Amino acid sequence: MKKEIHPESYRMVVFKDVSNDYQFIGRSTAESKETVTWEDGNEYPLIKLEISHKSHPFFTGKIQFVDTAGRIDKFKSKYGKWDKKKKEEKAD
Repeated sequence: MKKEIHPESYRMVVFKDVSNDYQFIGRSTAESKETVTWEDGNEYPLIKLEISHKSHPFFTGKIQFVDTAGRIDKFKSKYGKWDKKKKEEKAD
């Protein structure tokens, strides 16, 4: 590795998979405004993940539909007003 190009501010962080509430602890330089108390009683920064090895189809062997925070519904509500088919149906 090249010297003096990698960050030195690694610290212990709790990662949480929001699709199944699995948590694990590791080292990271990622910033976080949230904290969580870990099993050892210490408080660590919390980094939320949308997918981890506990929910990814490659590792689990099964396909799992993950619609985080209703992305599809948000998209439809935001851009549905420009849908020509809906306008034509309402006009009939």
